[in-house]
Amino acid sequence: MDLKTELQKRIEEIESVIVGYLPEEAGYQKTVIEAMNYSVLAGGKRIRPMLMQETYRLFGGTGNIVEPFMCALEMIHTYSLVHDDLPAMDNDEYRRGKKTTHAVYGETMGILAGDGLLNYAFEVVSSAFDIECSENVAKAMQILAKKAGIYGMIGGQVADIESENKSVGIETIEFIHKMKTGALIESAMLIGAVLAGATDEDMQKIEQIATDIGVAFQIQDDILDLTSTTEVLGKPVGSDEKNHKSTYVSLKGLEQSKKDVEYLSNRALDTLASLPGENAFLEELIRMLIVREK
Repeated sequence: MDLKTELQKRIEEIESVIVGYLPEEAGYQKTVIEAMNYSVLAGGKRIRPMLMQETYRLFGGTGNIVEPFMCALEMIHTYSLVHDDLPAMDNDEYRRGKKTTHAVYGETMGILAGDGLLNYAFEVVSSAFDIECSENVAKAMQILAKKAGIYGMIGGQVADIESENKSVGIETIEFIHKMKTGALIESAMLIGAVLAGATDEDMQKIEQIATDIGVAFQIQDDILDLTSTTEVLGKPVGSDEKNHKSTYVSLKGLEQSKKDVEYLSNRALDTLASLPGENAFLEELIRMLIVREK
C-alpha cells in the first residue's frame, strides 16, 4: 500500500464532504461565517474524521450516516484551535503557515467564530436524524458532546492551563494527554464504531485503542519538542523547556518516554488485530500518527 497516495485520496474525499456542510457566507452575520469557513479550510490532515470513517468501515459501515459526524467533529476540533490561538491563550498569529483566525478577523470575531463553529457542529450533527433516526445515532451524539466537553477536551485544556509555571506530577500530565488530545480521538473512533453497529465488547476495545493512540501521540509530541528542529517539525521547538513546563519527557526521561510510546503503539495495534474485520489503511494510519517525525 502506498500510504501517501491513499492518505491524500481520503483527505480529498473528506474535504469534499466538509465543504458540502459549510454555511453560506451571506446575511448580516456574513463576517463570522467567513471567519468560520476560513478556519475550517485553513489546512490540516483531517485525522479525526478520517479515524471515524475508517473505524466505521472496519465494522462494515457503508452508508453516509457517518458524514455529518465527521464534519461536526472537525468543526469542534477547529474551534478549539481558533480559541487556543487567541491572545488570552497561546497568542499565536500563524498556524500551518497561514494567519490565524483572530489575526485576520480580529480578536472579537475570532471568539465568535469559535463559538459559531461549536454551535454549528451540533446543528450539522443533528441533521443525521434526517438520514437515520436510530438509537445508534443518539448514542453517537452523546459521545460527541461528552468527549468535547468538561469531561473530555475542555477538561484537559483547563488542567493544562492550570499546570503552567508549576511542577506537576505524572498523573496530571497523563490526564491532560488523555483529555486534551485523546478525547477527540476517542470520540472519532467510538462514533465510527457505534454507527456501524459494533458490540459493547468491541466498543470497549476501540476506546482503549483510541486512548493509547491519543496518549502515545502526545508523548511523541513532547519527545519531538525536545529532539526535533523547527524546520522538520514545522513549529518552534524547545518551548516546553523554555517555559519551564512539566512534560511526560521531563518527568520520565527521554528513553523511558520512547519505550512508553512503543508499548502503547504495540498495544493499540494488537487490540486492533483482535477485532473482527480488517482495515489495512487504518492500521498504517495509526502507525504513522504515533511514530511521526513532525
